Amino acid sequence: MYRLRFHGRGGQGARVASKVLGTAAFLDGYYAQDFPLYGAERRGAPVAASTRISEEPIMERGVIPEPDIVIVMDETLLQDPLTMPVSGLKQGGIVLINTAHSPAEAKAEYKITAQVLTLDITKIGLDMLGMPILSTLAGGVAARIVGLSEESLKDAVKKVLSEIITDRKLLDKNVAAALYCFNAITPAKIEIKLKTIGTTKKKSTVISLPFEHAAVSSPAINATGNTPLRMTGNWRVFRPVWNYDSCTRCMICVARCPDGCILVNEDDYPYTDYDNCKGCLICIEECPTNSLGKVREVHA
Repeated sequence: MYRLRFHGRGGQGARVASKVLGTAAFLDGYYAQDFPLYGAERRGAPVAASTRISEEPIMERGVIPEPDIVIVMDETLLQDPLTMPVSGLKQGGIVLINTAHSPAEAKAEYKITAQVLTLDITKIGLDMLGMPILSTLAGGVAARIVGLSEESLKDAVKKVLSEIITDRKLLDKNVAAALYCFNAITPAKIEIKLKTIGTTKKKSTVISLPFEHAAVSSPAINATGNTPLRMTGNWRVFRPVWNYDSCTRCMICVARCPDGCILVNEDDYPYTDYDNCKGCLICIEECPTNSLGKVREVHA
């Protein structure tokens, strides 16, 4: 059995990617199971989705603690101490990272000991779809790594997306982008072979927690805030940049920023708090003098 985990951020399409892969596996004649794992639905927040593929009925349920393959759709998650996308990866497993860096650079940067593949999926999405939507593209990469057929991937993208969008041109672009990613990588050797459920029995990892009576009548939060650990500036695809030559200091951008990430310096000019700016680019849309532009954020 193959066990895969997709790690991305809300809005990137990790859930759809796992469904595309599961559907393609089913169309290729395998048993498949796909499901997401996330808390409150918040754009930019960490999201995980999983897919199991087997030659026989899948009796496992729940999260995948020890995946064979991990697809990291946002490389900044590799530096998140609470997400840890490559945790539990089996020996001989594979990590595919959406990054502009080479496999050797990414492996050294993030201290990954497993096999690493890299592909700048975001750039492909921007070039072919006009937006940083990665769902079908990540599904195409995963299908290639697992060894599914190109025809099944094509049919899976059509089937899954036809339930979400009605724009035929956009659907065709997604099919083309998924197939491009499918053919853009050369899969590394996978040491894990497709196995039936009978050969993968393990000791249960379920933990039993004893009931303890509360010391007070209502819960209390005593821990310090974790904002320094979860700086939302990692969520950006584009970064707003300023042209102060045309800025009139009208402060409309300051008022319109939904997260209060635009501050004012000692010269009364607005500037961006890049540690927490999520890259929504509302400031650019609202600026009456077009003093704001955007550049692609490339994380190292």
